[in-house]
Amino acid sequence: MVQSSEAVRVGMLLAFIGGFLDAYTYLIRGHVFANTQTGNIVMLGLVLAQGNWEKTVSYLLPIAAFAVGVVLAELLRTWGKAHPNQWFHWRQTILSLELLFLIPVGFMPTTDGWNMLANIWVSFVCSLQVEAFRRMHGKIFATTMCTGNLRSGTELMFHYMRTKDTTLRQHAMHYYGVILSFIFGAAVSALACEVLNIYAVWISCGVLLVLIVILFHGELRTKRPL
Repeated sequence: MVQSSEAVRVGMLLAFIGGFLDAYTYLIRGHVFANTQTGNIVMLGLVLAQGNWEKTVSYLLPIAAFAVGVVLAELLRTWGKAHPNQWFHWRQTILSLELLFLIPVGFMPTTDGWNMLANIWVSFVCSLQVEAFRRMHGKIFATTMCTGNLRSGTELMFHYMRTKDTTLRQHAMHYYGVILSFIFGAAVSALACEVLNIYAVWISCGVLLVLIVILFHGELRTKRPL
């Protein structure tokens, strides 16, 4: 039986959040993609080459926040594995921390300083999520980026076409479903930002609450770890 945290619906909802937050920070918080740090690392190299030392801070801080999030997620994972009988699973703690950091983002004005803080917090949240939820039906996937999912899904589809193994096709469709959920999250974010502006981020908070309930229900129903 598949663990609750590896269920397809959980992966798709997490991908929805990933796409939503990426569009939100781009549209509302200064045209920054805060989910992944590749762009920030590239821009850091550019400003270093230009000798623009003051600008390096705006790229170093999100990178550092992402790294801190990874470390914290691993600390919570280690603690959770050492205390398996806790009523609140460590992955639910991760989702609760995401809520704790995302709710205040909806109150932050769209000035440069506040936007930087919002992007740092979103980077932190995304690192928690991508570190805590790394498998779907036993396959490695990502909830805050699509490149790896696209590669894995296409690779599996190629092998399905060669072998006609329907299990490979099923896993490939899972990856494509996650990508579509990411796109859908970005589209919903774009529409929500037009109406709600900075408050649009709270939609992702609502989805996080749904995920917490799903994990609780899955644990109670199956008596299996999350």
